[in-house]
Amino acid sequence: MGQWAVIIPADRWADERLFHHDTVTVSAGATAVAADDEVLLVADGNVVALARAAKPHGDELVLTYLRRSFDNPLPAPTLTDGEITPVDPETFRRFATALGADPTGPHRPTWLVSVALPIEATTPAEAVRQFWSHVLELGPAELPTYVWPSGDELAMQAFVLGAEANQDPEEEDED
Repeated sequence: MGQWAVIIPADRWADERLFHHDTVTVSAGATAVAADDEVLLVADGNVVALARAAKPHGDELVLTYLRRSFDNPLPAPTLTDGEITPVDPETFRRFATALGADPTGPHRPTWLVSVALPIEATTPAEAVRQFWSHVLELGPAELPTYVWPSGDELAMQAFVLGAEANQDPEEEDED
């Protein structure tokens, strides 16, 4: 079984940070990555995930996520030499171990996520239709999403484009 580092292109990395996907597809070209090889995913000079390669489809390589560290990536300046590069076993294990335990384990907290929009409508069903239309129209670039640990509403944070965003207009005026 081979061990590799694969660089995720910037546009694909932006999408991975916004939406939960089970797999990521990257251009593989003429690569030696085989099905069931282990892969460190690298973005912006950091290891962001551990994945397993599926059977290559032409010039495309499908990688299934095993562990993710999108919010706390691991600096990896030595793994940015090429789009797909082999990694020695010691380096690979060091990064794989640092990525942490199985994400499906019992240590995962529960988060509440909310989007609230004031909508004028004549019926609840019309309001719901307008809500989904606004969500599709605005999307993650413009629509703030609020997240907080279950049971701790005071810890609520706003996120836009997958990053924490200040939504207090009074604080923005102070800058």
